Amino acid sequence: MSKESFGAEKIKKISPTLGGYLTEVALITRFAGRFFKEILVPPYDFKEVLKQCYSVGCKSLGLVGITGFIMGVVLTIQARPTLAEFGAESWLPAMVSISIIREIGPVITALICAGKAGSGIGAELSSMKVTEQIDAMEVSGLNPFKYIVVTRIIATTLMVPFLVIYSDAIALFGSFLAVNLTGPINFRLFYYHVFATLDFSDLLPAIIKTFFFGFTIGLVGCFKGYKSIVPEGIWERD
Repeated sequence: MSKESFGAEKIKKISPTLGGYLTEVALITRFAGRFFKEILVPPYDFKEVLKQCYSVGCKSLGLVGITGFIMGVVLTIQARPTLAEFGAESWLPAMVSISIIREIGPVITALICAGKAGSGIGAELSSMKVTEQIDAMEVSGLNPFKYIVVTRIIATTLMVPFLVIYSDAIALFGSFLAVNLTGPINFRLFYYHVFATLDFSDLLPAIIKTFFFGFTIGLVGCFKGYKSIVPEGIWERD
């Protein structure tokens, strides 16, 4: 028995839950290290990356757009009465824009992408694992990790920031429509107040963290699918 296996068994005896958690963290860290190693070594399959970008990005536009629109409308409707009590309704566009662009937009969009794209990647790779497609690629001399995992993680890392920007724009438009429910406001005036309060320090951190969100979504989805275990007796017939 190796030192790593002995250490893992010892931790599991002390606390099965803690042991399973630490083992999972160690495995996914090793999985991420292999990704960074593979991404630096050519050749690169750009066609597969573009295909996965389309699958992750374009196919998520509808769900992300609906979520962003509802987010902007609900936030505006809920915040208006509170601001009206203090006579600060004119600050509504600024409050909504800062809230959405800084925190709410990136977090909610990342959760939607995790539920749609992340679970889809995990299910797809699990199916490939169960049907032994990954094993067949290894036998034929290909590198399934580079073709399957690297391309999908790159796609989620690149597409989630674009989806967040798209969701923020739809959310601000939904906020504009919600503001007009109680009184007409000029489109140009609304967006003037929106962008007048935003600073570069608001945009840059919000965009940077979306790359980490996308990387995490792709990494966890690929890890769960690529390392899935085939149940015993799955090929047995009655």
